[in-house]
Amino acid sequence: MIAVPARPFAYPLAPEGRTALVVIDMQRDFIEPGGFGASLGNDVTLLHTAIAPIVSLLAAWRARGWPVLHTRECHRPDLSDCPPAKRGRGEPLLRIGDPGPMGRLLVAGEPGADIIPALAPAPGEWVIDKPGKGMFWGTCAPEGLHARLQAAGITHLLFTGVTTEVCVQTSMREANDRGYTCLIVQDATESYFPAFKRATLETIVAQGGIVGWCAPSAAVLAALAPA
Repeated sequence: MIAVPARPFAYPLAPEGRTALVVIDMQRDFIEPGGFGASLGNDVTLLHTAIAPIVSLLAAWRARGWPVLHTRECHRPDLSDCPPAKRGRGEPLLRIGDPGPMGRLLVAGEPGADIIPALAPAPGEWVIDKPGKGMFWGTCAPEGLHARLQAAGITHLLFTGVTTEVCVQTSMREANDRGYTCLIVQDATESYFPAFKRATLETIVAQGGIVGWCAPSAAVLAALAPA
């Protein structure tokens, strides 16, 4: 194991391809103007600070040939996997499935559902389309994502992406319940609400790491041996 300085204590990172880097929902619809995030009245530029740390982590994982998993929150064009309770919630300027500047919002295959170019998946990296907040629900049919991770020998997950308190936290909690050893990279995740991010990170590491560990990207990268 590789000891990464972290909260609440050192994180045991498993080498040799057993730790996957997870990049949650770094999509144009959340990061760029005109997408779903902006339709909710959010300042999308608040998410941009997570991009550079994720770039650095991706470079480190790719140099070592370690597994990388990207997720995209998006729905079928007929919205059959988007329940009315989700689509009809709140008062956004545009709803899921409505046409916007980058195509229909949060619909698979539309430009807005794509991952931003700076973090575009490399050949062979996993890209998981998810209809909900968490990455384990309704994905990787028929066997499911958990079975796919187990088959690949992955036991540890490093979480990055957006937003901290919604899709990142949900996915990390799902992973924790399935027995994965999880760390959230604090500067590689962001929220439209800085206070929500701070509270989420504190919740994750509370009570001896009840959900997992937290560390800055610099600590993770410094702990790794040269590629």
